[in-house]
Amino acid sequence: MSITGALILFSVTWFMVFFCVLPVRFQAQADRGEVTPGTPASAPENAMIGKKARITTLIAAVIFALLYLVINSGSITIDNMDVFHVMG
Repeated sequence: MSITGALILFSVTWFMVFFCVLPVRFQAQADRGEVTPGTPASAPENAMIGKKARITTLIAAVIFALLYLVINSGSITIDNMDVFHVMG
């Protein structure tokens, strides 16, 4: 795997994990009963983006390492995915 491929794989993994981590422990302003004027009631009270980004980085690093090992081991190749024998 090239460096570019590894960076793309890590980026995609990071964003997928980030979108899964974002709603964890979410509290809307309406839930707390303190809606700031000019913001929607569904806006987060405290988004904790920095903390969630650090958690995401740790989880994504583990998932990336597993994916990297599987891809570079050669146990799964494009021939395994060619169900209809189109690749010849």
